[in-house]
Amino acid sequence: MTVPDADLHLVALVTHARSVPSEAREAFGDAAAAIVHDPRVILLRTCHRVEMYAVVDAGANSGALRLPELPAGGRRLEGLAAARHLLTVAAGLDSVVVGEDQILHQLRECLSDRHVPGADRCPVDVGSHAASALGLHPVLERLFQLALHLGRETRSWREGPPRSLADVALDRVVPTTGPLLGRRVLVVGAGRMARLCALAASRHGARVLVANRSGDRAAALAYDASGEMAAFGPDAPLPEVDAVLLAISAPWPLSTGARAALLAGSQRVVDLSSPPAVDSATREALGERYTSVDDIARSPQDLLRPRLRTRFERALDEAESNLAAWARSRDSVPTIQALSDHAETRRSEELDRLFRRLTLDDTERELVEQMSHRLVAGLLHQPLVVLREDGSGEADRAARTLFAL
Repeated sequence: MTVPDADLHLVALVTHARSVPSEAREAFGDAAAAIVHDPRVILLRTCHRVEMYAVVDAGANSGALRLPELPAGGRRLEGLAAARHLLTVAAGLDSVVVGEDQILHQLRECLSDRHVPGADRCPVDVGSHAASALGLHPVLERLFQLALHLGRETRSWREGPPRSLADVALDRVVPTTGPLLGRRVLVVGAGRMARLCALAASRHGARVLVANRSGDRAAALAYDASGEMAAFGPDAPLPEVDAVLLAISAPWPLSTGARAALLAGSQRVVDLSSPPAVDSATREALGERYTSVDDIARSPQDLLRPRLRTRFERALDEAESNLAAWARSRDSVPTIQALSDHAETRRSEELDRLFRRLTLDDTERELVEQMSHRLVAGLLHQPLVVLREDGSGEADRAARTLFAL
């Protein structure tokens, strides 16, 4: 389906683990964070992707918006192509696990982070698109709301139990350990991804050990996974385990003894951290026993049945059309306002002229006033409906010509 283009002034800077290494993605994300307070910008950071969406309106007196430089392998998308990409991400079609829930949670958090009470007390001058420092440009707000709606809709079409990146990580472990029933799995971390790993391993019957810099959080996750705590820190020994799953936002502090034990063992190490939690020397020494989050991103993607793929594509087309129609309707707002103001001015002038010639009491004046409002509203109703639904701009141009706006 071909969607008529809309002047969104939208740009997406996309870095993904399939083509941009973790360190380069994170460096790009850090550079992008310098302008993320701007209402014209929103940043999406996940294990596999760092993406910036920005509204760059060259026609507005909005001040220069200096976007960060894309690393090698990154992509720049513009207009509806940028919108289509985010919609595809939200639908779960750009993930290793098609339809996984994590990306939808991350999109929701990404948007809610910009909805801060009291943000309107910190205005930022963005020309004709005035917004709060912690608010969001209307185009980005609309795009992300459509993306979330699409994501919720497509999740309802799921044809089996939900899978996550944690399940893919365990798939990498099983060829080495065999069935996980009774195997000992060390989960390093206690955040959302670590939780998914621990609970997935527990469902497979593994004995889960949880290590984290926060002992309280480690204890809570270990309890939920019917497991136990393990020591964490530069002096902690490596427990006897069959596999290690890492999901932390900092380097894994391995003691000399723990590193030696890891290299001497046969455990598979799956590192879901970005940047990697395992240092480069240890990664190289582990060889094929080590799997990074980038390795997982480059693995074959889940496949959809043709009929379901067609259903996804139709939903994407519809969401894209909705965004394009909304963007085009915004172009008619000045004409709608001008026409309404013009009609109100003429109505007021004629009433003033009438009231100077007639002697009416307050009730009679009120009745005439109400009649004039109804008359103008009735005459303008259909023209305003046409202007709001104007997809080509022809009605906008005609209205300005006919009413000399």
